[in-house]
Amino acid sequence: MVLFNSKEDCCGCTACKNICPKSAIDMVPDEEGFLYPQINKDLCIECGLCQNVCPVKVYDKIDKEGNPDVYAVKNKDENTLLASSSGAVFSVLADFITNENGVVYGATYDKNCKVCHSNATIKDECIAFRGSKYVQSDLGDTFLHVREYLSNSRKVLFSGTPCQVAGLKQLINKTDDNLYTCDLICHGVPSPMLFKDYVSFIEKKARRKIVSINMKDKTNGWGGQGFRIHFDDGCNWINREETKFWTSLFYSECATRPSCHTCRFTNFKRPGDITLGDYWGIEKVHSSFYDRRGVSLVLISNDKGKTLFENVKDSFEYISSQKSLCLQPNLQHSSKVSPLRNKFWNDYKSRGFLYVVKKYGNVGWRKRLDAALVTIKRIVKRIIKR
Repeated sequence: MVLFNSKEDCCGCTACKNICPKSAIDMVPDEEGFLYPQINKDLCIECGLCQNVCPVKVYDKIDKEGNPDVYAVKNKDENTLLASSSGAVFSVLADFITNENGVVYGATYDKNCKVCHSNATIKDECIAFRGSKYVQSDLGDTFLHVREYLSNSRKVLFSGTPCQVAGLKQLINKTDDNLYTCDLICHGVPSPMLFKDYVSFIEKKARRKIVSINMKDKTNGWGGQGFRIHFDDGCNWINREETKFWTSLFYSECATRPSCHTCRFTNFKRPGDITLGDYWGIEKVHSSFYDRRGVSLVLISNDKGKTLFENVKDSFEYISSQKSLCLQPNLQHSSKVSPLRNKFWNDYKSRGFLYVVKKYGNVGWRKRLDAALVTIKRIVKRIIKR
């Protein structure tokens, strides 16, 4: 049984692993730290379920022209708004589900700052799911647990990247009325192995233990977010060169999962009932609704999403918008792979984390010098032109 021909065709969603009737599939990290399914040939019975459930194969065959309802949304509660990445929509969705005796799944940090999916059944537990986490989360057996809750007639809200949501919906009966899904407008996911290196580097540098990370701290306002790290002694770092390392790697496109560069979900045909993201550029298209504390872009793809939004909309300020006004790169195409990607990983294997982050990330004195030279050249050209 061959699950995929190229790593670009596997998003690591775990659907194949969780549907296997013989537990013949394990998720194993490759040399870049990304998890891929590996089949135990002694256990495999060639039933084909793993291939049929693959969301990448399914979404390769469908029309990508979606027509969701589009909204700009922000939470009325200022504290929740400031504590969230954009307009604080997910928190309200999660509260509604827990109030219905339901279960909420989202990405969080474990005690070692590994990003993984977990569940919550009360409001306060859902706080851990707030905020952007720029690394691929470990789903573990999440899909099996979701299926178990649904079999017991519990409502479930699952939040994740679009490929994770699509994988879950392929595994679960799509018509299950108790399953609500929320996907994210995703730029791509970097390597968990590199993130582990980053955490180790910071703790060694600070000589402290990290207790929490906020990758989109809004102290300086939405759009001016910083990367804040909290330590066990109460100290915190923000907007230092070391805190910028991970964001620089993220946007370098050198350490992103290969399938993210051929993503099947960078369009308006969304797998989730509701899609959440930042409404970037809203100051240009809905200037009166702009808020420096954050505004969410909400796409509602089906009747279930509409019902969910109707139940919580009184907690928001919101306006209707249009597809043509909310376009952003990852609703139109995949993030482009860096031409330096192979060299990056070769350097990482031979020279280590700190070397590659300074060489390929937008940090370090060489990068600052390069940026200064570009600025000087631009100024000189303007003077000459005048």
